[in-house]
Amino acid sequence: MAELDFILQAVTTENHAKALKDLLALPGATEVLVSVAFVKEPGLEAIEDAIKPFARRARFFIGIRNDITSIQAVKHLLEMKVKLYAVDTGSRGVIFHPKLYLAASAIQAKVIIGSANLTFGGLHNNIEASTCLNLNLSNAADKNYKLKVVDSFEEMLKKHPQHVFLIRDEKHADELFESGRLVDERLRPAPPVKSSLQKGVRDDLPPMDLHRVSPLRIASIARKWVEAQPRSIPTNSPNELAGAFYLVWESKPLKRRDLNIEYRPGTHLTGSVNLDKGLLPKGVDHRIYFREEVFSGLNWTRRSKTVDEAHAKFQLVLKGINYGEFDLRIRHTTSKEESHRQRNALTRLSWGPAREHIARPDLIDRTLAIYRDEFDPTHFKLEID
Repeated sequence: MAELDFILQAVTTENHAKALKDLLALPGATEVLVSVAFVKEPGLEAIEDAIKPFARRARFFIGIRNDITSIQAVKHLLEMKVKLYAVDTGSRGVIFHPKLYLAASAIQAKVIIGSANLTFGGLHNNIEASTCLNLNLSNAADKNYKLKVVDSFEEMLKKHPQHVFLIRDEKHADELFESGRLVDERLRPAPPVKSSLQKGVRDDLPPMDLHRVSPLRIASIARKWVEAQPRSIPTNSPNELAGAFYLVWESKPLKRRDLNIEYRPGTHLTGSVNLDKGLLPKGVDHRIYFREEVFSGLNWTRRSKTVDEAHAKFQLVLKGINYGEFDLRIRHTTSKEESHRQRNALTRLSWGPAREHIARPDLIDRTLAIYRDEFDPTHFKLEID
């Protein structure tokens, strides 16, 4: 008789990364089946070591044509030698969405069925729910359940050979990328925002107190810096559309100083936030990155012997709500002596007219992300979430 357990990720201390590692530790496992809508490399890396011993016995069914599953994740899975099937419904209106993980031996099977995709958020930080089943295959009902799961995917393969197909190799993966059915996760677009402030009322809801795991690295940086890195994928992404905003920087958790919130009455406030290392990858020097790459398209003027100044337009998005566009000032210290003497931030973004929305306690410990317009280097999106 099946043993049942339940995971409510982030609300409890349980998460799907730990549950999957336990599933893949099944003694004597001879079969692994994974079915997910979305796969991204940081999610795959979180459980890679647990998958490796069973990789050649594992079958993955993954959704494509969904603007989330990435070429990096697909190539990573191919390198691991799993049998990798793409499920392409041929429509954006209908996507492949089941999330199921199964490992089976001759006498036992473990199954996780729920909402968790093979992404970092899906395995760690999103509020996700799943049922975990421990099946005894000597029990007829348990055995029939396991067979029905496996047979259902076999039936899908037989009935829909055009839409459920084996990704043969890296060349085949590149073809799927070039045709727009996989994305480049190193180019991270700004999430769409449809809600705007209606009557000037700024909500003060703090972030939900959840069990979170920090990602190991930033997902992407400015396109020019990404393309300067060695890569084995095509550079002409069909997803690079006019007006798209791409991530150029993420902060560490914001503090009172960053948000210009007084510690006590009379506290000196700078009116700005330092653009420092944040979550930039190793090898990116933040002291020159902002001046020479992120804000290189602005009209810079000399304000003093050691300070340059420029202005840019920023859409302000707080907790998923658009507060409009603001003209904000950027200042950069040009002193080479100071640049080499210390590793502090040399570029600062002044909050200016946006400060009334920013200097609020509900934004403490959230993350600030800056996105740049792909085709207008004077236009940015600033999001705190």
